[in-house]
Amino acid sequence: MRGQQAKPLAQREELLKKVLPPLIVLVVAVMEVLIAQLQHPRQEFWAHLLFYGLAGPTVTFFALDWVAAGTRARMRAEAELRSLYEELRRSHEQLQHIQALMRDLTEAEDLAAVADIGARGTQQVSGAERAQVWLPLGLSASVGCEEYAGEGQDEGGKNALEVAVPGGGWLRLQFSRPPTPADEALAHSLAAEIGTAAGAAWRRTQDLLTLHSVDESIRAERNMRRLLQRVTGAMAERVGADFRAVYLVDQDGVLRPETVQGPAGERGCYSGVLAFAQRVREEAQPLQAAPSEVAAFGGLGSAVGFPMRDEVGLVGVLVLGRAEAGGFAEANMPLLALMASQAALGVRNARAYLYSEELAISDERTRIAREIHDGVAQSLAFCALKLDIVARQIHTSPEQAEAEVRAAGSLLREQIQEVRRSIFALRPINLEKYGLLDTLRMYVQDFGEQNKLRTALDIRGEISLPPGDEAILFRILQESLNNVTKHAAACEVSVTLDGAGGWASLLVQDDGRGFDPAQVSGRVSSAGGLGLTQMRERMESRGGQYRVISAPGQGTRVEARLPQAG
Repeated sequence: MRGQQAKPLAQREELLKKVLPPLIVLVVAVMEVLIAQLQHPRQEFWAHLLFYGLAGPTVTFFALDWVAAGTRARMRAEAELRSLYEELRRSHEQLQHIQALMRDLTEAEDLAAVADIGARGTQQVSGAERAQVWLPLGLSASVGCEEYAGEGQDEGGKNALEVAVPGGGWLRLQFSRPPTPADEALAHSLAAEIGTAAGAAWRRTQDLLTLHSVDESIRAERNMRRLLQRVTGAMAERVGADFRAVYLVDQDGVLRPETVQGPAGERGCYSGVLAFAQRVREEAQPLQAAPSEVAAFGGLGSAVGFPMRDEVGLVGVLVLGRAEAGGFAEANMPLLALMASQAALGVRNARAYLYSEELAISDERTRIAREIHDGVAQSLAFCALKLDIVARQIHTSPEQAEAEVRAAGSLLREQIQEVRRSIFALRPINLEKYGLLDTLRMYVQDFGEQNKLRTALDIRGEISLPPGDEAILFRILQESLNNVTKHAAACEVSVTLDGAGGWASLLVQDDGRGFDPAQVSGRVSSAGGLGLTQMRERMESRGGQYRVISAPGQGTRVEARLPQAG
């Protein structure tokens, strides 16, 4: 460029100061010598006028133009530098916006956040008037000017640029000018970042859904095998596993197969799976099965194992397998390990529940034996004694014998009724099969018919309780109704179940003779094995409330409530 070729202005000025004066003297001297050669004074006058009138301005003009050229070159260079600086500033700001956009996309919690952040960020980075992001599942976000009337067919859409988002969806930018190739290249880069963030958010969503499913299974299921099948099924679905197995540590510290499902299980290739499970147990960390180990599984190309461990210790080992070699990504290992730990908690809970059920059965057997011994057995023994008396009196005192027979018959009928009540109270109730509400309806109706009582049932609102809480609430109902038949001498019983206010509230009220709760709160119920204190403790252990309101001659009111799920 001219500005680059010209000397700096300072150099030009210095050169001009050094060269111009001697040059002027030399030129003037030469011209005076030449003019002196003229013979006529008039010629000398015009020669001097022409020389000094033209030469001086001309020399001055060219000298100043020479200096001004340097000034103009410098000004052009400065303008070019300012333009370059402004371009660099805009590029720096754009890079900062891109970095902020990438950071925000990485931190986005879900697909909706990805769409919103992507739309706002791309508009800021690209300088577009409007940006719109559409992602699968109908998620979209837009910022900027008014909505488009159509796919680039309206007047406002002629400067629109639309690119596909990898993994599904699209990014659309609206400019006030025709988009350039640089705009298109930038749009493709931004769409790629949005696609990467959307994929990561979708995987996180899937992970959360899987964890929620596992957690719900642990909360809802008490059967050990069904629990493990549900948990391992959720894990297998998340990573596309074809085989799943759980080995639990028994009382002797030996790994025993609890559930095995998939190709290896169908072929009965337990030895290879068990050997790999033993290695996972020994190393106490998640492991990828070696090719030699996988070969012993039968029909599988890859497998992973996870120790099922909680704060107490090792519960068992969980193994997943796929038909493809290298089928488990390292990125999935932390999630699977976490779910294996949750499964360990589920196993502990299921075992605790089973133990509590065994204790309850044992206590119930003890109660039944006591009731038979204290009630029915003694009554039958008394009837036998009366019948012996009748045998001796039948000839000597027929009238007295007849009275004794009637008394014995009345006592036997009472005991038969008592046995029927006990059988009804002990009848198994299948909450899992019928659900809480239907089971409650059937039980209250059968209770009234069995005990010749008027019963009324009122169910209000929606009831949503975990299976364990449903069983406790129904047990409270059983205890309350059994106490009515045993102690209340009531004619009518009303049962109300209300789901208002986030609680499942049970109310059992009778019109019987009532009692003083303070005098019997610590006693054990003869009907159900639980006293008032025990029932209150059972409810409070689940975050609920329990109270009994009664007074002699005023009937009894039992109130129990548990917080609803969700």
